[in-house]
Amino acid sequence: MKIEVKNDNLEQALRALKKKLQREGVFRLLKIKSHFEKPSERKKREKDENTRRVKKFKKLKARY
Repeated sequence: MKIEVKNDNLEQALRALKKKLQREGVFRLLKIKSHFEKPSERKKREKDENTRRVKKFKKLKARY
């Protein structure tokens, strides 16, 4: 990942980096990995994420 600092504006570069990390799901992964998750909890979370993703996809597909 590469972020360019333009006109010595470090604040803007940090915001861009944070936005890219957010889009890639790095913060979510860190939150999940910060503590032990029982296998049953992991399966439930993954199932919920998948159903949310499918609903979102169907909603977008119905629009067009």
